[in-house]
Amino acid sequence: MKRFLLALFAFGITISVANAQENQDGAETGLPIPRFVSLRSNHINARSGPGSRYPIDWVYMQKSAPVEIIAEFELYRKIRDWQGSESWVHKSMLSGKRFVKVVTPGENNIYAKDDYKAKVIAKVEDEVVGEIKKCPAKSNFCLVQFDKIDGWLPRQDLYGIYADEIVD
Repeated sequence: MKRFLLALFAFGITISVANAQENQDGAETGLPIPRFVSLRSNHINARSGPGSRYPIDWVYMQKSAPVEIIAEFELYRKIRDWQGSESWVHKSMLSGKRFVKVVTPGENNIYAKDDYKAKVIAKVEDEVVGEIKKCPAKSNFCLVQFDKIDGWLPRQDLYGIYADEIVD
């Protein structure tokens, strides 16, 4: 009887973790899933499951880097980063402030206007993070602020914004 109860308990834990990882409806917050957010700190533990009892798989060390929330479970959010890695982090480690990461390798042009023919005002390396200022409807560009430089970059060079998303 003890073995049966123990097996039933273990099965229940397995099912609850599986349900947590499959929860795609934003039931905890009512916000859309998936959605982009950013990392709030320079040191964030990424766990294998939704709770502090799960082991730390790695540590994120780039404040403001964009991540995509792909599931919610109680106080934890399952995120996907710019490299496609998935893990769970505590919701307090995430911010709704929107940032993008340059993902095209090498130097990338920052334009004065949302046009490839516009003047190049600066260049930015891949994996640099900038704050989204604007991504107009029907535009292939987003206005991004990097430190003291505001300029336009092609959406396809950025992680942290959906292809048809509008940011005003």
